[in-house]
Amino acid sequence: MIADLTPYLIGWRGYFGFCQTARVLTNLEAWIRRRLRLYLWRQWRNGHNRFTELRRLGIAKFAASVAAGSPTGLWRMSGHPAVQHALRNHVFDSLGLPRIFMPVPA
Repeated sequence: MIADLTPYLIGWRGYFGFCQTARVLTNLEAWIRRRLRLYLWRQWRNGHNRFTELRRLGIAKFAASVAAGSPTGLWRMSGHPAVQHALRNHVFDSLGLPRIFMPVPA
């Protein structure tokens, strides 16, 4: 999915990269990362797999069990602190997700 998304993100960065609204680009980046967290949460399917994956990514046992056993929806869980901590920005950077907003040094 990241390979399919990369050309679009690079294009958006090229087109919108010179704009004066950095907050819009950072908000779009945050939304994209949250959407990818949702996709991974859905891929993990059930509570047992979710617990196992969260533990593998370094989340404490109690926090992983609370998140994995939560009955809330996918979008809300993609914003859960345990899921956000497990799937931080550097995880997506290591998978090859390009950044949209690149601050230009003054």
